[in-house]
Amino acid sequence: MSSSVACIIYNKGKLFIAHRNPVGDMGDRWEFPGGKVEDGESDETTIEREMKEEFGVTAVPGKKIANASFCHKDKEFFLNAYLVNILEDGIDVPFVLSEHTEYKWVLPEEIPVDNFVDSDLKILPSVLKYLENNK
Repeated sequence: MSSSVACIIYNKGKLFIAHRNPVGDMGDRWEFPGGKVEDGESDETTIEREMKEEFGVTAVPGKKIANASFCHKDKEFFLNAYLVNILEDGIDVPFVLSEHTEYKWVLPEEIPVDNFVDSDLKILPSVLKYLENNK
């Protein structure tokens, strides 16, 4: 089974989400940043690589806080969600985007569930519960 990671970046009560480019199966939808774990990579290495590739930032992987399985194109995937720290916030100096059209910091209740990728919706209740319990 293939696996992916979701980066849960939480700062000052807000979550970091990104809007995917309007191409591909999940195009034009919001998501937690992350991506597929490549052969020979650990989840932590994937987090570092994906955040550097997609936003041009250095990421520091933390604790795994949620997981779920999902199907995509008749293939089963496993998704692990990790707390991730980034030094920059993308506000004063905008991030360089390669896979997204925009990003924003939102309150947990502002997650656009009607246009959020399906796999991230599966972990969202666990992520919100973790954040609520660890304020």
